[in-house]
Amino acid sequence: MNLSRLLLGSTCIALAGAASAAQTLTIATVNNADMIRMQRLSQTFEQQNPEIDLNWVVLEENVLRQRLTTDIATQGGQFDVLTIGMYEASLWGDKDWLAPMTDLPADYDLDDVFPSVREGLSVDGTLYALPFYAESSMTYYRTDLFEQAGLQMPERPTWTQMAEFAEKLHKPDQDQYGMCLRGKAGWGENMALVTTVANAFGARWFDEQWQPEFNGPEWTRAATFYVDLLSKYGPPGASSNGFNENLALFNTGKCAMWVDATVAGSFVTDASQSKVADKVGFTFAPQQDTDKGSAWLYSWALAIPSTSKKQEAAKAFTTWATSKDYAKLVAETDGVANVPPGTRESTYSAEYMAAAPFAEITLESLKQADPASPSAKPVPYVGIQLVTIPEFQAIGTQVGKMFAAALTGQMPVEQMLTAVQQSTTREMKRAGYPK
Repeated sequence: MNLSRLLLGSTCIALAGAASAAQTLTIATVNNADMIRMQRLSQTFEQQNPEIDLNWVVLEENVLRQRLTTDIATQGGQFDVLTIGMYEASLWGDKDWLAPMTDLPADYDLDDVFPSVREGLSVDGTLYALPFYAESSMTYYRTDLFEQAGLQMPERPTWTQMAEFAEKLHKPDQDQYGMCLRGKAGWGENMALVTTVANAFGARWFDEQWQPEFNGPEWTRAATFYVDLLSKYGPPGASSNGFNENLALFNTGKCAMWVDATVAGSFVTDASQSKVADKVGFTFAPQQDTDKGSAWLYSWALAIPSTSKKQEAAKAFTTWATSKDYAKLVAETDGVANVPPGTRESTYSAEYMAAAPFAEITLESLKQADPASPSAKPVPYVGIQLVTIPEFQAIGTQVGKMFAAALTGQMPVEQMLTAVQQSTTREMKRAGYPK
């Protein structure tokens, strides 16, 4: 009896020791559907790595960016894995705020990741984040509504054509709206879309001397067009709609057209969440005066802050979640069309291309996107839907608020652009940019 008690006690002590040795990773991510899926499937990682527990912090996009920026800048160390984009990866990597993604497992096959995506997450050839998915932007439209109205979507539509289609398809009395676009304020929300519209109209954020150009004719035309389009043919409360809100509207059949991230392709064609899954057409993002900068380039990626004391475990998770094995897991559990897109050449197999009707447009858009040349005019910055300088997060957020105010009718477009020009000029002078 005493021996049994002794053995039982030893077992309890051993189990307690194992439990105390387990590491808990705190992962901050955005509330997009692909990341929600990652959280759900991560139980597989925990089963394979019983010594690692995962604690998830899932936040709305604007809130996530604010939380992560504050934490990383103050070296707060709240998180072990961060969900960030190309903007943060390059700027934070340059400041050594992120752990370099070196010495990856051989079977990770980094060469399989598209070069443009690797470059966008690197600084001077050093990778600082692993891409979870990459995206451009594209046009989604209701094929049944186009057919009923006798309309035909061009392969490469102009924004003028989109407005003409929206007018004919806008039937608010039937809860059907001609055009859904981002209106929610935020440098990564409405300004991601607005900037590509502006690029298409020939505008740019700054001239070659870093002077803002919001008082120019190109921005006036682009901003007026955007506000008029959504005001006349958008859903009610468009200024509150970001990616997730517009996805929900489209999937419930309320949007005749929607221009947004290519990553939405798998969701709008998923019959379990989209009422119009078999009635969706896909084509390139609209152009206008130029095709430069009309479709963005972005990646949601996983990074490890240099403050994390659990970097080995964090690297184990980030490599798993961005690996070929994870892609296979998604294909097996949720279907091949739901594999995170845009990052790996191997994703675009014949099976995937057949299952994902949006894949060809996505792939071609990603290839054509050129962050070094986003405008018809020369620019001093890199970035299509953003400007890769530290000050842009604050400037873009402020500009986004002003565009949202114009959308709600709080101020006329020209007054808004004057205010944007003044505030952006002031911030850029304070930062020492204009030459």
